[in-house]
Amino acid sequence: MKPISKRTQKDYSLAFKLSIVEKVEKGECTYKQAQYHYGIQGASTVLVWLRKHGRLNWSKGTPNYMSEATGMSEPEPSP
Repeated sequence: MKPISKRTQKDYSLAFKLSIVEKVEKGECTYKQAQYHYGIQGASTVLVWLRKHGRLNWSKGTPNYMSEATGMSEPEPSP
């Protein structure tokens, strides 16, 4: 019987990670759905990829636009 080996982040190619990040940020699925669909074992692996490779700020687990993360405010609409 072959021993079961756990996967590490190094087992996933950058192209694979970026494709998952793109799907999540486009709204095609949530990061938890992507994790389940692709069999990614780590509870926060996809979230780590989103924080590292994503275009949005995922520091709190939900996307925010980068301007909010950097403290830059969007211009207020004029009355």
